[in-house]
Amino acid sequence: MRHVDSFEIQTPTPPSHNGVPRSAWARARRRASRWHRPYTAMLLLLDYAAAALASLISISAYDQAVSGFQDADETWFQTVAYVLLPLGWLIMLWANGAYDRRYLGLGTDEFKRVVRASVTVMASVSFLAFATKTDLSRLTVATALVGATVLILVARYAARFVLHQVRKRAGHAGHRMLLIGTLPETLEVYTAVTRSPAAGLVPVAIHITDGYAAARGIETPVPVHSGRDVLTLVREVGADTIAVCGSASAEPGELRRLAWQLEGTGIDLVVAPQLTDIAGPRVHIRPIEGLPLLHVEEPTLSGIGWLAKNLLDRIAAGLGLLVLIPVFLAIAIAIKLSDRGPVFFRQPRVGHEGRTFRVWKFRTMYVDAEDRLASLVDQNESDGMLFKIREDPRVFPVGRFLRASSLDELPQLINVLWGEMSLVGPRPLPADDGDFLGDVRRRLLVRPGITGLWQVSGRSDLSWDEAVRLDLYYVDNWSLAYDLSILWRTVGVVLARKGAY
Repeated sequence: MRHVDSFEIQTPTPPSHNGVPRSAWARARRRASRWHRPYTAMLLLLDYAAAALASLISISAYDQAVSGFQDADETWFQTVAYVLLPLGWLIMLWANGAYDRRYLGLGTDEFKRVVRASVTVMASVSFLAFATKTDLSRLTVATALVGATVLILVARYAARFVLHQVRKRAGHAGHRMLLIGTLPETLEVYTAVTRSPAAGLVPVAIHITDGYAAARGIETPVPVHSGRDVLTLVREVGADTIAVCGSASAEPGELRRLAWQLEGTGIDLVVAPQLTDIAGPRVHIRPIEGLPLLHVEEPTLSGIGWLAKNLLDRIAAGLGLLVLIPVFLAIAIAIKLSDRGPVFFRQPRVGHEGRTFRVWKFRTMYVDAEDRLASLVDQNESDGMLFKIREDPRVFPVGRFLRASSLDELPQLINVLWGEMSLVGPRPLPADDGDFLGDVRRRLLVRPGITGLWQVSGRSDLSWDEAVRLDLYYVDNWSLAYDLSILWRTVGVVLARKGAY
């Protein structure tokens, strides 16, 4: 942590480009694209290889269906299948922004653009076949196109995984950010962007707009400056991104002039409004007479998507219970051999709209666990409503394995089948803590889940405030695609046994 006690106020030297020598901006431009260009080149190769491999698989699988066409002109056929069609994929991916640096490495926009490009490719191939009256095997073409879509998505997911590992472990392939605004606003943005190292956003300095006195004596994680020329400061700290935070963007004309100054420099300009934990689908920019208005939609907690979520919950829970019967029997026998007592543990929890229900779990503690709780209260490692000890002596050995592997939570599929819980949602709150006030109560707008953002983000390793923030984020930004993403991430977290004790 750095202690803010002084600021250097300088007047920039006469510039040759928007306040900074052109050589410095050239270096900044190269720095801004250092990771992006090789990463994009890798994506181009992967996409081309995926499309060509899909053609090869399709032709190999349906050799008889295309043999007549191959005999007619084998060289032309191979050129189309292994050269022109993959090149067409690259063109459509580029046209749909699938190589745009803003969408690579984070979020779902990259994958959406791949799917959009695949639809365009399918429509184009169908139109060309119809226009040229080419006799193609529909099954072969469909397999090649659908296969290419799947392989491209898988390849990009693998490339993103590698990028995230490089960012987490080596600290490379990221964006160096200069934060501009008041000290509280910039520190809030700093906390938000550093929560996820995989995002690759690395704040390197803060430029405050409310003067020296506002930051005197305050400890900050990065150097703080005031009264400096922004473009000169960007060059000195080696930033490639400027983030204008909160009210700093409200000064009439200042943001527009800053954008003008950054033209052609390779420096990105982003605006971080005072609107945190709101996901992209709920935020829309609606320009009115040149004034961009940020419109925030209400959370969607009803409708077709919500109905689909309920159907998915019930169907998955029913099928899961049937498939897992042998696993349930094996766990029940192991619990009985470890400690005499009931196989299941049922505890009152608060669910949707404050209704109380009893959650189903495999018992992992000795039968006298509740009696021994009073002697362990002073060892609680949780700072919230839940009682957690990393090495809880009340947990028997088999129970410790069940907790580490999350198998103890499988019976909650019963609660999902009965409509008391969901596959994905906030954590179920204990029912013996009385009424829930303030922000916590908002979690009751949806059914609690077996898994959720809290589980894929650290589980028991999270502080209470951080867990509440994640639960509220889920409530405010729920979508069916988001649920599927969390379910996918849960698999990796459970296998890694992260935060489970």
